Amino acid sequence: MTVKRHMASPSRVDDDVLLDAARDCVLARGVRRTTLTDVARGAGVSRMTLYRRFPDVRSLLAALMTREFGALLASTNHGADGSHARARLVAGAVAGVRAIVADPLMRSVLDRDGELVLPYVVQRLGSTQYIAEQFLLARLLAGHADGSVRAGDPAVQARALLLVVQSFVLSHGPATTDLDPAALFDELAHLLDASLRPEPT
Repeated sequence: MTVKRHMASPSRVDDDVLLDAARDCVLARGVRRTTLTDVARGAGVSRMTLYRRFPDVRSLLAALMTREFGALLASTNHGADGSHARARLVAGAVAGVRAIVADPLMRSVLDRDGELVLPYVVQRLGSTQYIAEQFLLARLLAGHADGSVRAGDPAVQARALLLVVQSFVLSHGPATTDLDPAALFDELAHLLDASLRPEPT
C-alpha cells in the first residue's frame, strides 16, 4: 500500500519523465538489459502506468531515440549558418553528424548493442531517419529556390544524402581509429557541397 501511494498517477506523468528514466537505464545497462520494470522504477511509476504508454521496450526505445535525436537535429538546424541554402545544408548536416556521434546515448547503443541498428540499415527506415531526411529535404528545396543546389528530384536527393550522412554516424568509431575525426568531417562537408553544387553553364 505504501508503494502505491508514492506511485504517480498515470494522468499526471509526462512522457518525458518516462523517457528520461529509459535514457538513464540505457546509459547504465545498455539496450538489451533495459527492462520496463527498471524504467518504471526509475521513473517512480507503476509498471501498469508505463505499460499503458509503451507496451514493450521496443516502442519505448523508439520514442526515446526519436525525442533525443530529433532534438539534436533541431538544435543543429537552428545553428546552421551560411550565405545560401547549400551552405546551410552542408553546415547543418555536418553539425548534426558531429552531435549524434558525440551523444552518449548513441555511443551507448553503437558500442554495446550495435547490431540493433542493423534493421534500420538493411530492412526499413526508422522515425529518426525520417526526421533527418525531412531536415535535408527542407534545405534542398530552399537550395532549389535560391539556385545554390543543382536541379533534381528533391526526394531522391534527400534520400541519397541521408544514406551518406548515416554512414558517417554508424561507422564513425572504426573510421576514426587511424584518422583525425576533424579531417573526416571536413571531407564530409566537401562531399556534400560538391555533390549539390550546380553544374557550370
